[in-house]
Amino acid sequence: MEKSHKIIYSIYILIWIILAINPKYPEDWFLENILVFLFFPFVLWSDIRYKYTLLSIIFLLVFASLHSLGAHFTYAEMEYFDFITQLFGFERNHFDRIVHFLFGLLVFRSLFEIVLVYSSSLKSALFFTFSLIVCISTIYELVEWFVAINFYPKLGMAFLGTQGDMWDAHKDTLLACIGALINIIFYRSYKRLWGLKEI
Repeated sequence: MEKSHKIIYSIYILIWIILAINPKYPEDWFLENILVFLFFPFVLWSDIRYKYTLLSIIFLLVFASLHSLGAHFTYAEMEYFDFITQLFGFERNHFDRIVHFLFGLLVFRSLFEIVLVYSSSLKSALFFTFSLIVCISTIYELVEWFVAINFYPKLGMAFLGTQGDMWDAHKDTLLACIGALINIIFYRSYKRLWGLKEI
């Protein structure tokens, strides 16, 4: 693994440790970080195997750091986002919406770099990566709902972050799809990056 990648992973671990100190709701923090416990080793393994680009790792660092921030305060009560809520007169804190959008926008690239290895064309790699984003986003919302209802009902609103919006899960998934679609719209930059021919 390249030294620059090790530095970025070290930065993330430091951020994670800082935000693991005295979270607002410890049980919610634990639930939010189950995914970190599961997927951080996978990211390390896939980086060694598929050799992510530096930009891809930086995108993952940004997304994962924002997730850790949301886990510390809870997505619904991320106090450092309140000024934006007040500035635009929003009825709710939209920090969770931003993070779902950034999932589609930023995580797309690392998934794409894996899919491209097995794909016969750039377009098929982009389409399959987009499909992965849609599937992961949808499954996450279903798992989140299942866990909240069956294991931690008292944490329901803090964990789900619906803030009274019955369509919250649908909107979160849509925003992740929009983030991924931006990558599709600018797919020509990917073509130039890998020097692939139009197929």
